[in-house]
Amino acid sequence: MVSVGLPGPRLRTSRGRQASWRQIALLGTLVLLAPLFVPLPVAAQGPDSAADGPRRVVLRFLTENDFPPFNFLDEEGQLTGFNVDLARAICLEAKMACDIKERPWDELLLALKRKDADAVAAGHMITAATLQQADFSIPYLHTPGRFAVRREAEKRDITPTALEGQRVAVIRGSAHEAYLKAFFRDSRIEVHPSSDSAREALANGKVDYLFDDGISLSFWLNGTLSRQCCEFRGGPFLEARYFGDGIAIASAKGDEQMKAIVDGALARLRESGRLEELVGRYFPYRIY
Repeated sequence: MVSVGLPGPRLRTSRGRQASWRQIALLGTLVLLAPLFVPLPVAAQGPDSAADGPRRVVLRFLTENDFPPFNFLDEEGQLTGFNVDLARAICLEAKMACDIKERPWDELLLALKRKDADAVAAGHMITAATLQQADFSIPYLHTPGRFAVRREAEKRDITPTALEGQRVAVIRGSAHEAYLKAFFRDSRIEVHPSSDSAREALANGKVDYLFDDGISLSFWLNGTLSRQCCEFRGGPFLEARYFGDGIAIASAKGDEQMKAIVDGALARLRESGRLEELVGRYFPYRIY
């Protein structure tokens, strides 16, 4: 999974989580449309051709239990979610047994250092800070910036020129605010204290556009809280400087064997279409 120390709406970094993600679990029934899917380079390595070291027979994964739809407890108290199923698919592809346990978020990367686990699948983003603590696989998701607009709004290109003078809501202190101020300087940028405030402003017609994280926006657009008011317009914005290098599987620094195993498994899952199927199972709305 897929990333970056983004201020504002984001997935997880080693510093913690953004509260707005908690709302994902409350957005009602998900309609599984086209998948969130990031092409991965084809890797030839299987578990036998990975880096030097003793052959592994069990892959020990850690995740946490309160970050839906990535990892959470179901109604029966069983650990489930996208990252959990992805870890199982990696084990199956690598032809190894799978051991998946949960830990509090703040302990996950520390557990790698202590060799309490081989990998962490919990929604970590690849950032300068996280790269100091762990190595990361090929990213399996990205977190693009996206514009949302009311459905009845006039259709126009999403360019700095086309949005000149348009009211655009954004969350204070976020990477999305920085991006707008760098590239959409002639828009009327309206800074909001939270994602809830910015989304309500769009839903109520107080602004013309909302610029925010594509993944969290997709849940809002397809959930009950949006009242089906709005939709994406224009393409994704993926500049790594602002929106990160993606979400990925973390492994202990210097564990080249584990990285090779995971990278190879992810590439084969992508080639077979199984990764695309898995993404489509959990994510409701195309964000790319």
